[in-house]
Amino acid sequence: MPDRDLAGNQTALKAANMKSTILALTTAVITAVSTAQAQDTSGGNAEAGASVFKRCMACHAVGPDAKNGVGPVLNGVVGRAAGTYPGYNYSEANKNSGLTWDKPTLTTYLHAPRKLVPGTKMTFAGLSKDQEIADVIAYLKQFNAQGQKASP
Repeated sequence: MPDRDLAGNQTALKAANMKSTILALTTAVITAVSTAQAQDTSGGNAEAGASVFKRCMACHAVGPDAKNGVGPVLNGVVGRAAGTYPGYNYSEANKNSGLTWDKPTLTTYLHAPRKLVPGTKMTFAGLSKDQEIADVIAYLKQFNAQGQKASP
């Protein structure tokens, strides 16, 4: 009988170890997926976006003293209808696009501007990194239509 009890205990111990391993792996996978989803929906980092925006400054400006240049002022751009900033001479393609610059539209546009709006005057090829796009959108989102930064 003792051999039978020992064999039964070993089987029970193996089963318990297997369940513990499966539980640990499941927890690790759920944690990894949750972390990835949280990063995907984070909305970007405005501070990092300020650095990314330096690439845009050859044509665009933000802030209380911003003026139209090669491109329009981007104060209040998030949520604004395309082709509507006062005093800027937009392309017909941009004015007639029917787009609103929300996060999904800006994300698509910043990847490949001329692909989303064929005929746009924007010559920038686009940003290739999703995180940089999220960051620059977070940066732009801070500025209201008057160029004032929203309080954190």
